[in-house]
Amino acid sequence: MVAKSGEITGLVGPNGSGKTLIMKCICGFFSSYEGEIVLDGKPATEEERKNIGAIIETPGFIPYYSGYKNLKILAQINKKCSKQDIYDSMNTVGLDPCDRRPIRKYSLGMRQRLGVAQTLMEDPAILIMDEPFNGLDAEMTEKLRNRLNEEANKGKTIILSSHNPIDIEMLCNQTYYIQKGSIK
Repeated sequence: MVAKSGEITGLVGPNGSGKTLIMKCICGFFSSYEGEIVLDGKPATEEERKNIGAIIETPGFIPYYSGYKNLKILAQINKKCSKQDIYDSMNTVGLDPCDRRPIRKYSLGMRQRLGVAQTLMEDPAILIMDEPFNGLDAEMTEKLRNRLNEEANKGKTIILSSHNPIDIEMLCNQTYYIQKGSIK
């Protein structure tokens, strides 16, 4: 699979086909696999993987902390973004960074939006988005589609999976079909 800068690459296939596993391999969560992961025409390196923003499966956050506090903790790992970057990222997905409500009181859609905010907050060159539209209403889905197109237009490499063929058709420059863990 080759994903290029400035393009959105789609991964499609039935449940259990391996889309999420491939994304985890790209992110470096698994190192034992056949084949080669190529990003922007080059084999993926650990250095490139430091510049990946990813939302894979259900976003996991500390349920007793607010959305802002969760993102602040995550931002301290790489020290790449400021408080304002976190605020901007949350506002982009329609979440109030001043909302002190704990994550456990967020709806599914709100948790998903927070996951998207976390993916974007450090302005990574590569975005890995596994079913990012899950739980989002029509308005937020349209905003996220627009944002992903904006990110691609900035030259970012985006890899996206979705069960909604409309998302793939509207967004992706190229699409790979995954079946039984292999790219077809």
